[in-house]
Amino acid sequence: MRWLMIGLVGALCATGCGGRKSSLLLERQARGPMAEEPEVAKSVQRSVTPVMQTLAKGNIEILVNYASAEYQKNFFANKKMFGAYAGKSPYFPEHLVFYVKITNKSEKKIAISSIEFVLIDDRGNQYGTVGTDYVTAFAEYRSPVSSTTRGLLSDARPGYFGLSFPVGKMVATKPQGQFALLQQSALQIGYLYPGVTHDGLVAFWNPSTTASKVRLLLTNIKTDFGADDLPKTTLEFPFEFNVSAE
Repeated sequence: MRWLMIGLVGALCATGCGGRKSSLLLERQARGPMAEEPEVAKSVQRSVTPVMQTLAKGNIEILVNYASAEYQKNFFANKKMFGAYAGKSPYFPEHLVFYVKITNKSEKKIAISSIEFVLIDDRGNQYGTVGTDYVTAFAEYRSPVSSTTRGLLSDARPGYFGLSFPVGKMVATKPQGQFALLQQSALQIGYLYPGVTHDGLVAFWNPSTTASKVRLLLTNIKTDFGADDLPKTTLEFPFEFNVSAE
């Protein structure tokens, strides 16, 4: 039985070290020409200008700040905000991340849905937001399974059949700290009432490596709700950026 358990761990490493992708990551990462797909979502550090922009419409003010690797490093290291979870950014070089702050200076509630925000590059590609599930799946794909296997072996204890393995560790492999940072830092959806300021991060897959411009559309921001709680007005805030590889 002892050799059976060792063989099981060996099989786990052999099948996992190949980096099996979640079905989420097998989808196309942009709506655009198929010929462009090999150029999107690459691990390329970007230079984005201008770094910060502000737009206002109908007493709704939105600030957008490009969250570079250095920005993310300082942002997620803030223990005052994230407590015990403060540390490394949960995002990867394959992601283009923006800090967004929305201030409702109007006398009416507004509704935002960050999952409807869109990034468009000048190569004809359109990108939706990358949610928590996608980032977590990508992290699990990028994590070396061999490190998990080493942890299992180091924590092995004598058991009735020779060796016993911590089953909890085998099933609880999701990066909890990273998941917590994603949940706590994301721009949330829902109503913002008068006088409320809400901020957070919004991420997309990296635009095409050959793109030189991107347009960030914070779209379908609803306002002027009637008695039936249906909006009479929807707003769109466009932000233009120049991009290049560093």
